[in-house]
Amino acid sequence: MKVTYAALFLLFAVVGCNNNQKSSENSNSIEVMEKKDSIENSDIRHQIANTNGFQNWKDVSEIAFTFNVDRGKNHFDRSWVWSPKTGDVSMKSTKDTVNYNRAKMDSLIMKTDAAFINDKYWLLAPFQLVWDDGITVSEKEDAVAPISKDTLNQLTIVYGNEGGYTPGDAYDFFYDENFKIKEWNYRKGNAETPSMSTTWEDYENFNGIEIAKMHKDSTGNFKLYFTNISVKK
Repeated sequence: MKVTYAALFLLFAVVGCNNNQKSSENSNSIEVMEKKDSIENSDIRHQIANTNGFQNWKDVSEIAFTFNVDRGKNHFDRSWVWSPKTGDVSMKSTKDTVNYNRAKMDSLIMKTDAAFINDKYWLLAPFQLVWDDGITVSEKEDAVAPISKDTLNQLTIVYGNEGGYTPGDAYDFFYDENFKIKEWNYRKGNAETPSMSTTWEDYENFNGIEIAKMHKDSTGNFKLYFTNISVKK
């Protein structure tokens, strides 16, 4: 069964699309990225980011990955190559190949860029905690994780109501004593009930960048995962 690209985007772009105009990583300036990397890292967001290798991000010249989604018997994937220092992005799917620069976008490229923002957020959400501006942050100890029901720490971020693709959304990150994310909620429009909850598992280190390759919902019917990951410095 095939599903159109547009329908898949609407279905799967449920997390992370509101950081389009707020992330310092969108800048082509190495100076800006180095400044962000040198910010005092004693707060929870930086501790989570550093657990995943944020201190090494300034040396990354290219990151490539394939974003996969399985929902029941339906499968979807698209592949990306991103050069964060130059802003160059390449996307390849079963139907399209698109190349663009994030500093030179027009209305025709916005749909592809929205897909990139979504997929990158799933891949590098621990870094988005540091990159993204215009967010409200709150913390909670001894929170019950949505899937495992384990007792973990909780960090909640809520995006502002202006800018980006889907403003006003909220994310609950459930992390352990080592500041590693184990599960999360996505709450559209900061609703009380989560729109989606998934695990964070199958972590692997890629040239100093720690990535959770697998995300599953409570039923096991939905899987979002990454393959063909490479990180170049």
